[in-house]
Amino acid sequence: MLKFTPSRVTCRAGKGFARTPGTVTRLRSQHVVTPAPGDLHPLPSVEPVGGDVVVQQEPAPLSRHLRVHQDRGHTVLEFRGEIDIAAAMEVLPYLDRVTGRPEPRLVIDLSGVEFFDCSGLRLLYRARARVLDNDGRLLLVCTHPLTLRIIRVTGLSRLLPPQPSVDAALEQPEATSETL
Repeated sequence: MLKFTPSRVTCRAGKGFARTPGTVTRLRSQHVVTPAPGDLHPLPSVEPVGGDVVVQQEPAPLSRHLRVHQDRGHTVLEFRGEIDIAAAMEVLPYLDRVTGRPEPRLVIDLSGVEFFDCSGLRLLYRARARVLDNDGRLLLVCTHPLTLRIIRVTGLSRLLPPQPSVDAALEQPEATSETL
């Protein structure tokens, strides 16, 4: 959540600068609240106070390889970029935190992944085991052909059937104990 107060300043840019001279309205930041590491939920919205402008900011990525948000009662973990051993070490603490909760309802979204190796597979198997231990639900979204191939070849697609989108995953019926 960022709180800004508008102020007027004069731009004295001259030849060679990207801006032309004139009056510019700028927003001066007065207060910044950022989520603590591992904080998985966006901050609550706040109404404008005393004429100040309050801007709701999208939650910052927890790491450069992970963004987290809520959708229809599920925590969506968006993996991004190259998921290799370094990325897995970066993502693991956050993954353990959400999968360790009672009855977690999670979606792991791999649609933003460009590279996925056995370290990423380990994350998925670990997440699945922890979610099942805590009586939760885990759904998988994957569209990249090479990542889908790895998931199919290893048999993970039988345990976590990949869906083409978060919407499609969330439309899946709840599994019963016989289908797990």
